Amino acid sequence: MYSTLLLLHSLGRWAVLLSLLLGLVRAYRGWLGRHSFTGSDNAVRHWTATIAHGQLMLGYALYFSSPLVRAFRLRDAEHDPGALFFGLQHVLAMTLAIVVLTIGSALAKRRETDEAKFRTMALWFTAALLLIFLAIPWPFSPLASRPYFRF
Repeated sequence: MYSTLLLLHSLGRWAVLLSLLLGLVRAYRGWLGRHSFTGSDNAVRHWTATIAHGQLMLGYALYFSSPLVRAFRLRDAEHDPGALFFGLQHVLAMTLAIVVLTIGSALAKRRETDEAKFRTMALWFTAALLLIFLAIPWPFSPLASRPYFRF
């Protein structure tokens, strides 16, 4: 089960990033180009948040079944940067990123004007993307290096 969760979570990372980048492109294009907020824009806003929530749930399932996180809870993590990263930093930063994304999605849905919808979506989604970029265990990360795809 752990390896299946790990694979799904690894692949889900790309779904979140792609949907978030699509949402950002549409948001900035609409905001700066003064376009109308269409049903497609709303669908991208909605599905970006939905995909991110699914990834967060996969992440929580992985968190509670991970031997690395179990090791973090059972010993002093100061001496194991990988355990500290996954046991604390990754889960907190990603949870915060999804909260930011969710707030931005909800606020954008409720704005009155098209410009305000796009602006809200652009700013909150950008903040979420920055948090996500900081918390992903990239192959070049000094905190916890992981490959782009886990098989």
